[in-house]
Amino acid sequence: MVSSLAVTGITVAVMQTLLIPVLADLPALLHTTPADATWLLTATLLASAVSTPVMGRLGDLFGKRRMLLTSLAVMVTGSLLCAFTDDLVSMIAGRALQGFATSAVPLGIGIMRDKLPREKLGTAMALMSSSIGMGSALGLPAAALVAQHADWHLLFFGSAGIGLLSMTLTCLLVPESPVRAVGRFDWPGAIGLSAGLVALLLAITKGGVWGWSSATTLGLFVLAVVILLLWGMAELRIVTPLVDLRTTGRREVLLTNLAAFMLGISFYVITLVLPQLLQLPASTGHGLGQSMVVAGLCVAPIGIMMILVTPLYARILATWGPKAAMITGMIVMVIGYGAGIGLMKAVWQTVAVAVVVGAGIGLAYSSLPALIVRAVDQTQTGAANGMNTLSRSVGTSISSAVVGMVLAHTAQRSGTLVVASISGFRISFGIAVAALLVGLLLAAFLPSPRAADPVAGGLGEAGGTGPRRPAPAKGLL
Repeated sequence: MVSSLAVTGITVAVMQTLLIPVLADLPALLHTTPADATWLLTATLLASAVSTPVMGRLGDLFGKRRMLLTSLAVMVTGSLLCAFTDDLVSMIAGRALQGFATSAVPLGIGIMRDKLPREKLGTAMALMSSSIGMGSALGLPAAALVAQHADWHLLFFGSAGIGLLSMTLTCLLVPESPVRAVGRFDWPGAIGLSAGLVALLLAITKGGVWGWSSATTLGLFVLAVVILLLWGMAELRIVTPLVDLRTTGRREVLLTNLAAFMLGISFYVITLVLPQLLQLPASTGHGLGQSMVVAGLCVAPIGIMMILVTPLYARILATWGPKAAMITGMIVMVIGYGAGIGLMKAVWQTVAVAVVVGAGIGLAYSSLPALIVRAVDQTQTGAANGMNTLSRSVGTSISSAVVGMVLAHTAQRSGTLVVASISGFRISFGIAVAALLVGLLLAAFLPSPRAADPVAGGLGEAGGTGPRRPAPAKGLL
């Protein structure tokens, strides 16, 4: 069961890294402008952000395995749509459908919590989280190889095949969870959250294109704030909300989600910087002049290390708890990014940075589901982990916008081309260090395992395999 769910994590990562090797070529391949081509990434991001908390809540209500299979089926449909078209609008629609796959990870973690004995849960959740790194490690160079030597549509046929494999393994080896939340699905809440997230993420991801001070960008930011405030007020007034904001406001859950947001910012920096540094021509004075495939292989250690540190994470978890694992991981990431500011002159240096940062990411990311699981009731696992995944997604969106703005404002001319400068790369790594330091400060205020609310933890003496009724929320109207 655990291995099958880990394949699901690999599937999600492959879907997310699919277009990275062909980003620069997309305008020519689709006969469109660079600005319109970015909608292929934006559509996936928006769909992921909207579907993750919604599918998590649906999983809590109607079955996590059922919703996991639904998410994968939607992703496969989107992959096949992209595989058979060169039309921009159809491609954007297919990429949006692919974004539904992201919700499979929190759903898989929820199944693990419901079905596994307590002593195996921590390692299993760490493997599930780390499988995303393995998918990136395998998917990025493989996608680069396909893009360099074959028809780029094969990328989507490949993602559809992996999705079908994951669905087959899930059907054969993953049992349905018996745990169900009580109540109805909050459709108004889902619509309100979706509208607020779309407005917010559109402003973040397209602000650089539209202009950060443009009426469109500022209007979307204002609209997002208004919608999300109204949504939050409404969620506090119903008995079975889409997101239990009182639970989300608990110290451990809130700080974990804020730390996940900072981790999302820092994690995405290295995936934005290293491939560009490696592929820039040596004639620029700082580029390393490597091919697309070699660049993918140099970045692959990030994912490999996420898998290799899983036994170390299990030992830290058993001895000191997930808070210690998160803090250790962030410290290792700070060391990696800090060293990386000066290690940008040779290919081996980028690999060394990828190894250290990847090890830190593996420890920090693996701790997130464990912190969430011990803080929420068993009937809220899917929705709570969905919100944590959403926090990371918003962090990566902001990271992409900020780093893109930094690289654009520090770009230099090399012959007839305008390319990213070495100072821009170093500033970007500095941003990652700053985000991690804030994350460390937040993690320091997380309660220790002994201080965690025993009712909120919800694991129980038998490992959390039986259904439980949620604890009543104080002050519920």
